[in-house]
Amino acid sequence: MITLYGIPNCDTVKKARAWLTAEGVAHRFHDHRADGLDPVQLRAWVEELGWETVLNRAGTTFRKLPEADRTGLDADRAVALMLAQPGMIKRPILDLGDRRLIGFRPEAWAAALGR
Repeated sequence: MITLYGIPNCDTVKKARAWLTAEGVAHRFHDHRADGLDPVQLRAWVEELGWETVLNRAGTTFRKLPEADRTGLDADRAVALMLAQPGMIKRPILDLGDRRLIGFRPEAWAAALGR
């Protein structure tokens, strides 16, 4: 089963969910905030995609952090920040089982799904 990770009030996540439904792609939605986040899974995403890709530095949650928390980041510090505040995870993340796609790009998703 394909899983879409994100938060429901995010406009990009809403577009991604609508696209999956319109394309007839069976999937389940996992809300980072309501359903929680597995630290082992987050660490695996960071290892696969890089913490620089998984951490959403453009979001307001990250930008509101004190300067000391935003500088000198490495994988461990980034993971700790994302676990403490899942809103800092770039979204959506589409888990295809054998790989993950981060961010919603319909063309890339269509290609990955064989559409």
